[in-house]
Amino acid sequence: MYTISKEFHFSASHQLHGLPDGHQCGRLHGHNYIVVAVLASNTLDATGFVRDYGQLSAIKDYIDNKLDHRHLNDVFDCPTAENMAEALFDKFRLLYSELVAIRISETPRTWAEYRP
Repeated sequence: MYTISKEFHFSASHQLHGLPDGHQCGRLHGHNYIVVAVLASNTLDATGFVRDYGQLSAIKDYIDNKLDHRHLNDVFDCPTAENMAEALFDKFRLLYSELVAIRISETPRTWAEYRP
């Protein structure tokens, strides 16, 4: 199995609801997010790629135009990293058949991954 990944960055705010009073994530706050798209294949194309990294521009364009410097509550029903990873996976799975996972980081020490 061959696996590749590409990393994308954006900054955005969100506010999580339904948390205990005083929980820091219940307040309006922001993160410098990292999104990693993971693709895998048992075979390589004629060029020797799982997929040309340049072909992942639809992910970059979506992040740049729909997520970067936005309030994520306006984009997602529940903007946790876990839910956003699943939503991004679902959005791009039909475009990239090799997509096996989306990982999202809100801080340098935290990651959420959606892998069906």
